[in-house]
Amino acid sequence: MRAFLILLFTLGLLGPVHAADTGAGGKVVKVLSLWLDLQGRTAKSPSLFDRDAYQFYLLNHTNEISAVRYDVLWSAATNKGEKLIVRAELRGVGATGAPRLKNLEAVVTPGNFRQWTSLTLGGADFQQFGSVVAWRVTLWNGSALLGEQKSFLW
Repeated sequence: MRAFLILLFTLGLLGPVHAADTGAGGKVVKVLSLWLDLQGRTAKSPSLFDRDAYQFYLLNHTNEISAVRYDVLWSAATNKGEKLIVRAELRGVGATGAPRLKNLEAVVTPGNFRQWTSLTLGGADFQQFGSVVAWRVTLWNGSALLGEQKSFLW
């Protein structure tokens, strides 16, 4: 009986923790900025250590970079089937020193758990954009901002 009461008490605590985790409707949990090589890879093997080492290599060999990808971990406590928007706003400096702005968006549908969404700036857009100086990733439900995460220089 005592174990049963402890279990009920523990389950009672998990409900409010999950509601607080998602905030008033959504949250941007984590943003990973990754360089992609000419083959579209972030690493040469699945190891996280190798990924970090390869990202350092690409940072030092910029002629081998073909794109930058932002992997966004987000969660939302909204109605099933409701469409949300994950948006990455990028600020950069072009080759001439002129400031550049770029928005990347993806329409997503929330589920029961946190989800990853990838936003990629590549090809001619990446070549013309120059280097990324600051970024901000937001989660939107129509015109309502559900969550955001931004870089230090934003």
